[in-house]
Amino acid sequence: MRVLLIGANGYLGRFVADRLLADPAVQLTALGRGDDADVRFDLASGSPGALTRFLDAVHPGVVINCAGATRGGARELTRHNTVAVATVCEALRRSGCGARLVQIGCGAEYGPSQPGSSTAEDAVPRPGGPYGVSKLAATELVLGSGLDAVVLRVFSPAGPGTPAGSPLGRLAEAMRRAMQSGDGELKLTGLGAQRDFVDVRDVARAVHAASLSAAQGVINIGSGRAVRLRDAAAVLARVAGYGGALHELDGPPGPLRPSIGHPRDGSDHAVHAGHAAPVAYPYPDGCGNWQQADVRTARDRLGWRPRINLEESLGDIWMEAACRI
Repeated sequence: MRVLLIGANGYLGRFVADRLLADPAVQLTALGRGDDADVRFDLASGSPGALTRFLDAVHPGVVINCAGATRGGARELTRHNTVAVATVCEALRRSGCGARLVQIGCGAEYGPSQPGSSTAEDAVPRPGGPYGVSKLAATELVLGSGLDAVVLRVFSPAGPGTPAGSPLGRLAEAMRRAMQSGDGELKLTGLGAQRDFVDVRDVARAVHAASLSAAQGVINIGSGRAVRLRDAAAVLARVAGYGGALHELDGPPGPLRPSIGHPRDGSDHAVHAGHAAPVAYPYPDGCGNWQQADVRTARDRLGWRPRINLEESLGDIWMEAACRI
């Protein structure tokens, strides 16, 4: 099976590539903006015609799109998450390869949900920020394209390679700094948010399964269980062997309250005791305080279940952070 993987150098794409390369039945070609891609192509600026010519030459049976942006302004997010997908869809429509499309969506497309609820694929999407809007627009393009296509709505990926600017990545970095400086307490805020964490290697398994299946439409990929960030912090402290106290600073955010969820702005803000950093919502994804996926469709249509628990994912996040001590 010939597979064209777009975005193989990204956080999810690297693990998808590893999973596909382990399958001897897959012949993989990577397309992306980096020098190490088999073919260099920028979806956000490249034309559908150019991509069509490449599809006709390679003639893949499956195209997997892991490319996209998670940060930036509305214009940048739209260019990388929506316009890029429009290019892929149009190129596939023009091409004679007849490839199946596996598009990586995200849980942020749903927006805020009721605490205690599980969000199923038939929920009405109400994204609460530009990232979710740009990804939802991409999903609608795929679903309306007439292609053989499936969209995997991935909730909160975790595990090795977790970006340092993500809430779990910043939590690990805060703990690393506290241990390195000998701080006996770690002061944090924004730990009340609850998210459905799914290990990135389980996501890669889901993408592999989707590429082999005939499933179409939208399929949620998550653990099916919401975890409060303060509980994740406690697990991470145990995994890291951090014996200090974790102090959560409650109350409304102020301009100098430390936070582990503030997006990176190019500076290196300290977030442990004794240092202040600007505050944003714990998860700047527009999803409020609760998100939990209903993953029954993935079980029924892909034969997929998550295998890796959050403690193992956090252990791998910590191992990478500890290497910087």
